[in-house]
Amino acid sequence: MTKISIPELKKQLKTYKAEELVSIIIDCYKSSSDVKSYIHMMLEPENTENQLFDEAQKKILHQFYPERGEPKLKLAEAKKAISEFSKLCNNEARTIDLMIYYVELGVDFTNEYGDMYESFYYSMGSMYHNALQKITADNGSGLFHLFRDRLKGIVQDSGGVGWGFHDHLVEVYYAFAADYEDEIE
Repeated sequence: MTKISIPELKKQLKTYKAEELVSIIIDCYKSSSDVKSYIHMMLEPENTENQLFDEAQKKILHQFYPERGEPKLKLAEAKKAISEFSKLCNNEARTIDLMIYYVELGVDFTNEYGDMYESFYYSMGSMYHNALQKITADNGSGLFHLFRDRLKGIVQDSGGVGWGFHDHLVEVYYAFAADYEDEIE
């Protein structure tokens, strides 16, 4: 299959009748769950975003605390849920919310079950750092105020965690929060 450029695609699509375009869209809708979600976002953005957010939270929670069986800890699956939500919804605040939720669950999990492995902590620290970067990219303090308590809570709750995880979170959080020092309690 050869790639077609966007201008070429537009030119080609303009030659179709409305019924043919509807047929193409319906075929795409049937063929891919991603396309289905995208079309739902276009037609019912608020309801679809709420539904996709809830689904992403459930997918993340399932990796740490499944309804049945032992925890899977397939962190890539949890990260994929965040990434898919972000691509479909393009809502930075809710994406950051999911990122923080992921780290909160990771900290809760390690506090409940004991020390984890190095890559687990790396994943949590990386996600925490990425959430802070997204907040910084907002160029305002709105997102900082929205998430400050949860971000500080993660740092506090990780106090007894090994592998230098807590120290890393302290360093990253306070370096980040210094940009908002007038707003820190």
